[in-house]
Amino acid sequence: MLTRRSFLELAASAPLFASLASADDAPAGPKKRLAIVTTEWRYRSHAWHMGERFLVGYPLNGGWHHPPFDVVSAYVDQFPEADLSRKRAEEFGFTIYPSIAQALRCGGDKLAVDAVLIIGEHGNYPKSEYEQTKYPRYEFFKQVTEVFRKDSRAVPVFNDKHLSWNWEWAKEMVDISKELKFAFTAGSSLPVTWRMPDVDLPYGAEVEEVLGVSIGSVDSYDFHALEMMQCLVERRKGGETGVVALQALRGDAVWKAMEAKDWNSGGWDPRLFEACLSRTQTLAQPESYSDRYPTVAQIREWVKDPVCYRYEYADGLKGTMLMLNGLVGDFNVAIRLKGQSEPLSTLFYLPPTPNVTYSAALMSKAEETFVTGKSPYPVERTLLTGGLVETGCKSLAMGQKRLETPHLAIRYTALRESTHSRK
Repeated sequence: MLTRRSFLELAASAPLFASLASADDAPAGPKKRLAIVTTEWRYRSHAWHMGERFLVGYPLNGGWHHPPFDVVSAYVDQFPEADLSRKRAEEFGFTIYPSIAQALRCGGDKLAVDAVLIIGEHGNYPKSEYEQTKYPRYEFFKQVTEVFRKDSRAVPVFNDKHLSWNWEWAKEMVDISKELKFAFTAGSSLPVTWRMPDVDLPYGAEVEEVLGVSIGSVDSYDFHALEMMQCLVERRKGGETGVVALQALRGDAVWKAMEAKDWNSGGWDPRLFEACLSRTQTLAQPESYSDRYPTVAQIREWVKDPVCYRYEYADGLKGTMLMLNGLVGDFNVAIRLKGQSEPLSTLFYLPPTPNVTYSAALMSKAEETFVTGKSPYPVERTLLTGGLVETGCKSLAMGQKRLETPHLAIRYTALRESTHSRK
């Protein structure tokens, strides 16, 4: 039944979807101009996944959508042997410039684009002392916004994945976007991809504990898993309050935590773990077997390098992120709600290569930012999850030490309407 509240929520979100749905039906005329700033552009790189959506279009709600943009310029930081940027520039008629400023000005003396897509992922870059890859997202952003300052005009920006390996730089990026008053959206595809089942945390629900079980590696997929969890729990009663402490565990310390059976004893709620394994579509099995729930001994045999982040929110919520390569190959989350006997759980579905339509879902949010001049979800989510990744890397490098995180006292309010793919 369509209640007054659900009607108002639907009506409020309609313009955002209409802005994309109507783009293909708009009268013919000059398209808006997009600059792509990226580390490298090769097969399966993020520039390939995402930048090319603005060259050839992408599937959206059962149709092939063509964004109302022309890619007119690019800056590419590195050119590996398998580089595709030069071929794409020749095929689609855009220019690769030797600097970010020239790309944004299209070789002239004033800002000449209507939006900027920053993709700082992949490429050969050094590591920090905490084994974080020092992707130059901050450096790219600073060069972009320096053009904005000098030319007295700012345009919307989308930043792929987390903002920076350095949290202080990430915070500065958010502050600059607010100072210069341009739409700034960031993050990964996990919050906007499809869910199986299609559920969301009830807005304003009271949440006691959240657990994520995923594939991945430190300073990479940990960000994806944390964003998956964060995009749900940020909807809880009172809104986001920030994180006060985190401890990362690795190897035998993870198995010891699994034996603890609950958070207060150093582990997690086993019902949440069971719910996650019951959602995964990639649960490992012994040879010639299927549909068997694994024993603890099997999990320990299959997972060679378990990683766990245990973290505490300011409002008392407890979170556990587990990366268990060898046990699962996807992303799953379970949440214990106050007063509910059964966890809320779901799989965040990532369609396979080569189409990887979850990147199309993410670029629909980039396009929405560019078209409307508004971010479809708070950039503070990315700021917080990126800070958790940095703290996790530090904790591991410091002997799995529990670290206080007063700098992650990040408060924000999530939108009521869901922003993940549903059609």
